[in-house]
Amino acid sequence: MKIIAALLIAAAFATPALAADIVIHAGHLIDGVSKTERAQVSILIHDDRISAVEPGFVTPPGAEIIDLSNATVLPGLIDCHIHITSNFDGGNPVAEAVTRTAFDDAFAAVGNAERTLMAGFTTVRDVGANPKVVIALKKAIAKGEVAGPRMFVAGPPLGPTGGHNDRANGFDPELQHEGWTDWIVDSPDAGRRAVRKLHQMGADLIKIMPSGGVLSIADDPNAQLMTDDEIRAIVETAHTLHMKVAAHAHGKQAIDHATMLGVDSIEHGSFADAQSYKLMKQHGTYLVPTMLVAQTVVDIAKTHPEQLNPSSAAKALAVAPRIRDNLAAAYRAGVKIAFGTDQGLAPHGTNAKEFALMVGAGMSPIDAIWAATHDAAELIGDSSDIGAVAPGRFADIVAVAGDPLAEVSELERVRFVMKGGKVYRK
Repeated sequence: MKIIAALLIAAAFATPALAADIVIHAGHLIDGVSKTERAQVSILIHDDRISAVEPGFVTPPGAEIIDLSNATVLPGLIDCHIHITSNFDGGNPVAEAVTRTAFDDAFAAVGNAERTLMAGFTTVRDVGANPKVVIALKKAIAKGEVAGPRMFVAGPPLGPTGGHNDRANGFDPELQHEGWTDWIVDSPDAGRRAVRKLHQMGADLIKIMPSGGVLSIADDPNAQLMTDDEIRAIVETAHTLHMKVAAHAHGKQAIDHATMLGVDSIEHGSFADAQSYKLMKQHGTYLVPTMLVAQTVVDIAKTHPEQLNPSSAAKALAVAPRIRDNLAAAYRAGVKIAFGTDQGLAPHGTNAKEFALMVGAGMSPIDAIWAATHDAAELIGDSSDIGAVAPGRFADIVAVAGDPLAEVSELERVRFVMKGGKVYRK
């Protein structure tokens, strides 16, 4: 017994050895810490986190070596605006609204999550879904029961009667559907209650709809449909609960008011102007431009308008082209940009097409990559865990064969995916 006790005491005071279980030999590294690309770097991984990043190709005894010496290695990519449970299939959207259930969405979301991860997106921010489905999916992924990206979820967006999130728009007013009115906010008190309920359910952030939208029926994208008092109540309540707020906003008034009232990001931001950019810089507000959905909806509106909700094709042709010009102007003005696709209209797993659109709008390739790594992590509020290849961060690592700084579309062809030290794509 004395020997056993002595061994236990010795073990308690012993310093554990720092062992690298896995070492990645990276030919080139864009690390999300500096905008300067590094050559011939070793990334040491212990369990699910990065323990060190060292120059040259080192080989610690007993470590598994992953040879990416002919590849460009990056942090796991982050999409800050996604709808993992949504699927565009070219069907009749009005019919599907009353025939497709949350159970259908749940089964589809499992495949959507895996495709997103395999495309190199190891973290996503879901900003609009059935809360029971998306929170359960987030938990299943975290437990390792389902393959998918780390998820930060908002659950359902909050907005007014007749607004972008009112799923009863365009239907027989006497038609009743359980859940359609649960997240309608027509007063500051209703907004406070909704935020508190979503926090109780396990949501990570709040999404609001201060302006009308494109794919909804009849509401005006240029109009501010939520009152300042409603927005203020939601933002104050969310921030008290340490939840960030993302604001879907197309029209200038909604953008400017939501920014001044303290939202953390403007999603889309189509009709922002120089004054809007000045306000966003003053308040540290991010723009999430969602160019992929804009291009996709314009293509559909031109070729198959019948596949969109009534009034949506006309709105898409008027609004979506503005998103490119808005990103170009916001970038020149120095507004902080975070990567987001609004995926759900374009096929899941094609998220990286956003990069070429961002560069086409005037962003440099490194700044577009930064928007999907360093800056996306900052917007989400988890820079200590994600967004960079650096000691202490999760071992979320992707690789491509070519040089994305020379041709950013290389990121559409991710060849290697690791999340939390586990290789999902070799």
